[in-house]
Amino acid sequence: MASEWCIGIIGGSGLYDIEGLEDEQWIAIETPWGEPSDEVLCGRIGDVKVRFLPRHGRGHPVSPGELNSRANIDALKRAGCTDILAISAIGSLREQIEPGRFVVVEQFIDRTVSRESTFFGTGFVTHVSMADPVCPRLSEMAGKAIAACKGKVAVGATYLAMEGPQFSTRAESLMYRQWGADVIGMTAMPEAKLAREAELPYALVGMATDYDCWREGEQVDVAQVVAQMQSNGELARDTIVKFIENLPKKRAASPIDTALDDAVITAPDEHEPAMLAKLDAVAGRLLG
Repeated sequence: MASEWCIGIIGGSGLYDIEGLEDEQWIAIETPWGEPSDEVLCGRIGDVKVRFLPRHGRGHPVSPGELNSRANIDALKRAGCTDILAISAIGSLREQIEPGRFVVVEQFIDRTVSRESTFFGTGFVTHVSMADPVCPRLSEMAGKAIAACKGKVAVGATYLAMEGPQFSTRAESLMYRQWGADVIGMTAMPEAKLAREAELPYALVGMATDYDCWREGEQVDVAQVVAQMQSNGELARDTIVKFIENLPKKRAASPIDTALDDAVITAPDEHEPAMLAKLDAVAGRLLG
């Protein structure tokens, strides 16, 4: 397994580039799953390789439900990423997670309904474990980086992934709170599932922009969200740089690096060549 870090950064709403990169270059990466949201910005911070992908594309042309998350994760894998730190705008379902606070997500409730959520299928069936859907090592380092940048941080949150692009009804928002969700967003699923299938340790930092609509008299509007995103942007960029600067010199192996070892159920003599060809990056370790 790789002993050097290559960090993939997925930038959410309001985060369309990354500062402080050396030797930076936007590179188009082709995938068998279609086009990613944008080119990948490749560079380094110190000795650490960095690959940045704006989730919605530069200028935000791609809607949450139209994101090609398979292409995005595949592109980052092809770009050499060993780990992914995702940044996302979120709504808060808890009084103590006020707009402007950053949140390190620990669990997900997936309520998306119309998105391609797996790389695998007929000819190469797999079932990866999602019991613990984020990488605890990356999550801990992300929380420390936010605190080091003087940001307010909540940890251990449960993220409700909704289909969108509309915001919640008040009844839905109240129901999600009863389910135990702490924050809500439209993009982390199936992104986190696909990262696990690609054997990429994944952590998600959410930037709270609003209180959704569960509070009496509250409702979400784009102007409010954009204003808070702009306010959060500088701290997000500082956090990314601090996170990368504080990485250990050598990358120790993660159990997620071999997530597919016990996940493939299709017998070798039933493997479909066309499917295997599409999996050259995602599952290349097993197929090589």
